[in-house]
This record gives sequence, structure tokens and C-alpha cells, in this order.
Amino acid sequence: MILPSPQQLRYLVALADHGHFGRAASACAVTQSTLSAGLIALERQLAAALLERNAPTKRPVFTPLGLELVARARTALGALEAVAETAAAARDPLSGPLRLGVIPTIGPFLLPRLMPALRAAFPRLRLWLREDLTERLVAGLEGGRLDLLLLALPATGAMETLPVSEDPFLVALPQGHHLAARERVPVAALSGERLLLLEDGHCLRAHAEAACGLPRGFAPAGEEGFAATSLHTLVQMVAGGLGVTLLPKLALDAGVLAGAPVEVRPLEGTATPGRALALAWRPKSPRAAEFRGLAPAVAAAIAG
Repeated sequence: MILPSPQQLRYLVALADHGHFGRAASACAVTQSTLSAGLIALERQLAAALLERNAPTKRPVFTPLGLELVARARTALGALEAVAETAAAARDPLSGPLRLGVIPTIGPFLLPRLMPALRAAFPRLRLWLREDLTERLVAGLEGGRLDLLLLALPATGAMETLPVSEDPFLVALPQGHHLAARERVPVAALSGERLLLLEDGHCLRAHAEAACGLPRGFAPAGEEGFAATSLHTLVQMVAGGLGVTLLPKLALDAGVLAGAPVEVRPLEGTATPGRALALAWRPKSPRAAEFRGLAPAVAAAIAG
């Protein structure tokens, strides 16, 4: 029995990831004809059709068997990469490339402090960064396109997590707002306010909803479709008197207010609302010990 080559499996996975022959070929650093020929050879070796050749669309359409083999190819490539990673980790820990995914409500506020600290502590480590929403980062981790994530819990997916810090929320109010007269603002007092949120898909939105006891997908009456795409936009919406919001301390410490006419107050309740920041990696990763070794440096950067 002739086994598929790792390169053929990479072609298959790349085509599934990019949904386009040209982009898949570019991702594999080969010509489109080389990628197509490799997949045709794979089908002949397996004596099975992996793609629907007469599909009424230009996008590649996988057969049911093809979809199953894509999943198995990811597993096989992950196992092969783990062999090399195990040897590299034993030979020279915390060195070489590391593909790190970071969510947008952490990256801009932490990376300016974290990156210099990591370069100083681990000079042979080469970090490649990707900023994206939690769901897509987790998919990248599970698919082997990322090695490590820095995200906020809770998050779902096939991964091990290591909490590194708590990040409490503070309420941001327009200057002169009546709640700004309080030293601490009870969470219950926010029920009568227009709460501004990030657009759906940001985990911070779900955290804010949970902190205020709101249902998922909450929107003030008559304002469906209006949401911010970043914390900086939220700050400007608050400054404009459109409502109040919750901001993580990490962003405040990094200067997200930037002189905006906004006042912040701690929240008061039975428990301090906030989020847990954590590192996450694939279960049984051969680099798990390395990732745990990064945790103190990440925690120190968060603490400032």
C-alpha cells in the first residue's frame, strides 16, 4: 500500500482552508498546477474521488470522503509536526518560531509591553502574531495554524488553558454623568443605563453581558445593529454621551481613554465582574512545558 506523502496532505488541507486552488497553492509555496497534480495523484493512489469535478461552482467542492480525509490529514500532519516539535523543544527550549494568536481586546494593550519582555527573556524565540476573534483563533489552533493563544476565559474548543491573570471591569461614564458622583457603581445601577457593547463575536461582549445579567445578543430597544468594533470606538461613543460601557483594566492601564472626556469607576457587587486572561494550546502539545514557562512573563507584563 502506497501511503500519501505529507506534501499531498498539506495540499489537501490548504485547499480546504482557503477554498481556492490559487490561494492554496500560494500558501504551500507551489504553482497551482503542481498543487492540482498532487491532489490528482493522491486520488489515484487512494482510488477515490476527493473533489467533485463537475460541481456547478468554481470553488472546490469536497466529496463526503474528501471532507473526512481532510480531518484525518489535519490529525496526521499535527502528529508529524509534534515529532519535530518534541525534538526541537528538548534541544533548545523557547527558541525558534512560535505562532501566537491574540484577541483584539488584549493585543493592542498588552503586546507593546509583552514583546520587548519576551525578546529580552527569550532572545532565540521568534514570535509570529495573529490578532483575531476568539472563535477563529481557536479554529486556527485546532487546525495547526497557530501554536499558542492568549485569550479570555471562558472559551470553548479542544485546548488546554492556563490562567495567567484576572482583568477586572470598570464602568466608563460620560463626563458629568450622575453615576460618576459615586466612588463605586453597583452593577444593578447599570440596568437603567444604555449599555454600549462591542459587536457580536467579541468575547468581551459576552463577558459584559454576563457581568450585567443581560441575555446573549442584548441590544437596547430600537438600536439593533449599532455596536462598536473596538474598545477605542466604545470610548468615543461614551464620550459622545451615547451611553455607558464596561472596560477591562488592562485597556485602561494602557491608555485607551487617551484624554477622552470619560470617567471610570470601579464596580460594586457580590463579586468583582471581569475576565480571566489565559494561555491556551492543543491538548498534549509537546511544547506544553515551554508554554507554561512563558506564563510568568505574560503575567508580569499584564501587571505592568
